[in-house]
Amino acid sequence: MRFPPGVRKFVLLTHITTSVGWLGAVLAYLALDITATTGQDVETVRAAYVAMGIMTSYVIVPLALASVLIGVVNALGTPWGLFRHYWVLVKLLLTAFAATVLLIEVSAVRHLADAATSAVDPRELPGTLLHSVGGSVVLLLVMVLSVYKPRGVTRYGWRRQQAQRREQRPTPVR
Repeated sequence: MRFPPGVRKFVLLTHITTSVGWLGAVLAYLALDITATTGQDVETVRAAYVAMGIMTSYVIVPLALASVLIGVVNALGTPWGLFRHYWVLVKLLLTAFAATVLLIEVSAVRHLADAATSAVDPRELPGTLLHSVGGSVVLLLVMVLSVYKPRGVTRYGWRRQQAQRREQRPTPVR
């Protein structure tokens, strides 16, 4: 299924917006996580954990889910397809992996935010720095794949190309 040009541009714009928004939110979360992990002021660290909880629930998770969903719709409505090119398939797998890890990590972030607002010294909380850095790296890698689009088609993509070439050949006149 191919989208008409206007729909294709709208879907692409929405996908870019949600994807870049997700990356930006993760980078802002990373700044908060560094503050929470290395900060010395109790109130600053407490505020960082609370902000991390809010940002995860109301910004990062919705953008991640929207990015995955709209990315699949975008791939299905364009000539790139979802399973034809390795770079699209790798992007899908990395994005799905990042979203899955995020959904698993949400409860830990909420727990840290709740713990930071209790009587506990928030400077003693573990933070989520490894996940923040890892998520940032994965999302940057996905962005690189989107821009550079390395060559290579999957077996499915190769079969589709061959079928299209056979359909485009003129039939011999007898």
